[in-house]
Amino acid sequence: MQLPVMPPVKPMLAKAAARIPAEGHAFEPKWDGFRAIVFRDGDEVEIGSRNERPMTRYFPEMVTAIKAQLPERCVVDGELVIITGDRLDFEALQQRIHPAESRIRLLAEETPAAFVAFDLLALGDEDLTGRPFGERREALERALASAAAPVHLTSISTDPALAGAWFDQFEGAGLDGVVAKPLDGPYTPNARTMLKIKHERTADCVLAGYRVHKEGAHLVGSLLLGLYDESGELLNVGAASAFTMARRAELVTELESLVTDIEGHPWAPEKQESGTRTPRNAEGSRWSGKKDYSFVPLRPERVVEVKYDHLEGQRFRHTAQFKRWRPDREPASCTYEQLEVPVKYDLGDVLSG
Repeated sequence: MQLPVMPPVKPMLAKAAARIPAEGHAFEPKWDGFRAIVFRDGDEVEIGSRNERPMTRYFPEMVTAIKAQLPERCVVDGELVIITGDRLDFEALQQRIHPAESRIRLLAEETPAAFVAFDLLALGDEDLTGRPFGERREALERALASAAAPVHLTSISTDPALAGAWFDQFEGAGLDGVVAKPLDGPYTPNARTMLKIKHERTADCVLAGYRVHKEGAHLVGSLLLGLYDESGELLNVGAASAFTMARRAELVTELESLVTDIEGHPWAPEKQESGTRTPRNAEGSRWSGKKDYSFVPLRPERVVEVKYDHLEGQRFRHTAQFKRWRPDREPASCTYEQLEVPVKYDLGDVLSG
């Protein structure tokens, strides 16, 4: 492979913003998938991830699509997604990272991926990373003028009002928010020169356990959160983290009086075996390796308010942020009914621009 921009490349990143900027930016939907930079030189294809690990072997169907839909020699930044029904399905996407070749082939047929392109780093022998984004976007539109599913060109607008409408509507199709890119900005690998505007909400959750920090049992790694469903089962909705080291140590002492035996706990092993949604032994991507997902069970008597972006199925899509304790709330009042449910939106309309 001989391209003007060679792998690995760290993608350009975004920093959080509270609101959509007024001018000087191009706006795009924020896709909820695996960030991927595609390198193609004839029959040679490499799909690089955000952390520079190659993903090519996990998505053989995308290699075929890239050869059919992308220019002969190019480097394209985008997102790998899986579409289930009329929504993005991040959980299905995670399952695609599997060590067994036979499993990879099966999942490529059962849950095929799609690629949403949003930037062009190189075309032919030309390195475009120093060009303004507006020029790179025009070149990308020309390069993908005849592309068809499963390769898509993301929607774009310079109208903040339309970006606001996307922010409100597209969540119903499983999207994450809106990205704002400076129109005159070059491509800056590993630098947070874009803006991301994401949904942020709060929820009152039951504290039902914690995971020990990787540096030892004297530190809390993350708090495990639960919500009661309609049947009265306490389901694991996710975790809250991002504490200082000092606060992690304080939490071990603060929560000591709530530590209990696993027997009789809502997330006891026998409940896991029967299929109840609980802390799982293999959460997340298989890139997690041998990470320990055991937890310290706590009596579900304390309520915590957290910030979260959105729900995927019955769980928070990303790790929540601790906000405050809620001694005024009863654990039994912490149900799914408090959570805002986005109005459904057809993902096909998002992909068609």
